[in-house]
Amino acid sequence: MFELDKKNFQSEILEGEGYTLVDFFGDGCEPCAALMPHILKFEESYGDKIRFTSLNTTKARRVAISQQVLGLPVIAIYKDGEKIDELVKDDATPHAVEEMIKKYI
Repeated sequence: MFELDKKNFQSEILEGEGYTLVDFFGDGCEPCAALMPHILKFEESYGDKIRFTSLNTTKARRVAISQQVLGLPVIAIYKDGEKIDELVKDDATPHAVEEMIKKYI
């Protein structure tokens, strides 16, 4: 999974092409940690069709706020630099994430 940070978010996501999944997580976020193995598994299954990335919001608060990420976890799908879908907090279940991925591949 490609790691994003405050330096590369603009070029990798907002100026990127195609579909990209961004896993917004934070240090000490238990639901984020529980979701991560599922995201990695989805990357194995769907990584050839959609790009998988992650952003630690603890180290990139301004980026998170600019993307209206106010609670965690957030799994978002971007297409050609624009956020087109997201699952937030309790909605970010492994099943819901997989269904969202399938919508865009």
